[in-house]
Amino acid sequence: MTTTATPISSKYSKWSFDLATDTKPSRTKNEYAAPPGMAQVRANEGLDGMNAKGSSKGMSEALVSKKKSQAMGLAMSPGKQMAMNAFMLWMSGKNLNMFSISITSTAIMSPIMAIVGMGKSFEQFQDPTQKIDLQMPKLIFLGLNLVWLCIGLYKMSNMRLLPTTSADWVGYIVWKDIKESSSVPI
Repeated sequence: MTTTATPISSKYSKWSFDLATDTKPSRTKNEYAAPPGMAQVRANEGLDGMNAKGSSKGMSEALVSKKKSQAMGLAMSPGKQMAMNAFMLWMSGKNLNMFSISITSTAIMSPIMAIVGMGKSFEQFQDPTQKIDLQMPKLIFLGLNLVWLCIGLYKMSNMRLLPTTSADWVGYIVWKDIKESSSVPI
């Protein structure tokens, strides 16, 4: 609603207005003239003939194409974050401190949470007519998150937080019970 202002008394400056009074009714959308060239743009885009079968089909194909490209953009998003996170993992070093542990735990938990929530992430691109195939974007999304998870696990291995050597499993070695002992060699 557009209101026009009326000047207040002369004791205020000439630029003061009382916005509470409405002297003119608001204008509707149809009262404004279209900008030059707007009719040509609407005709080219097919917006004037939306009820026609051809233009509606063209718009639905354009919508399907746009949803496919947005789904692929979502699928590639872990790849965009991977380089930054790999650099942060490298900058944190091999020492155990709060910064390196938090960066490493983020590098492991983020892909796991993304894989678990993959269905919800791609839910917005579902199409009831099944024109949009989300199998390839989901596979790319899964693959990139698994690569990101492997980078985080490699960092944990370099920090010696994963049991990857035989010395990490010494507690599970079963020792033989010696029944007799002798100081005389046989």
